[in-house]
Amino acid sequence: MYVAALKFLYRVTLDRPQEVERIPYPKIPKALPTVLSPDEVRAVLDAVRSIKYRAILTTAYATGMRISEVCGLRYAGDIDSTRMLIHVRCAKGGKDRCIMLSKRLLHLLRQYYSQARLQGPYLFPGGKPDQPIHPYSVARVFKKALKTARITKHATLHTLRHSFATHLLETGNDLRIIQELLGHGSIRTTTRYTHVSTYLIGRTKSPYDLIATPDVTPAEASS
Repeated sequence: MYVAALKFLYRVTLDRPQEVERIPYPKIPKALPTVLSPDEVRAVLDAVRSIKYRAILTTAYATGMRISEVCGLRYAGDIDSTRMLIHVRCAKGGKDRCIMLSKRLLHLLRQYYSQARLQGPYLFPGGKPDQPIHPYSVARVFKKALKTARITKHATLHTLRHSFATHLLETGNDLRIIQELLGHGSIRTTTRYTHVSTYLIGRTKSPYDLIATPDVTPAEASS
């Protein structure tokens, strides 16, 4: 951040780009994101008693949306049950996108809607009907659900998004489709999930296995 600020100052404000041309950006270690297994996701969702918070967390996992995007959903125009789509408007980078609407998620949202008696425009309102719920409130419920489900992984709300992408990849979905669902501007951002999926790594055959040569035991080799 400091290097970027210095480069902006000299390149743009002072118009002296040569002064900072040779200042390198520091190398930041890239840790793989935490991913919950499908069973762990199910355990977390089952641990949430409030139908409102369960609907929020389920939507986050079932769609891969950022938690801020989930909190900002409007029930009047964003949930398209006819085309089975969810419209994400003005997402990161100011871009709109569409995400598939799961039938099971739609059923849960209808259950929640019938009980919520919403007065404002938001599907998940906060303390005031005309304001969306704050992600911090959801984070507290998620943390409590992790504890109830006895999951010790260092998981956050964004872990549900990571899990969504990884599970899609593990079930054979194209990386380009996953990129569109997540709203990534670059496919390079999405390819990080190819490093996370240990399930796919375990299923990948070594070229040694493709060699059609029967195994030879040490006793057979010496005879």
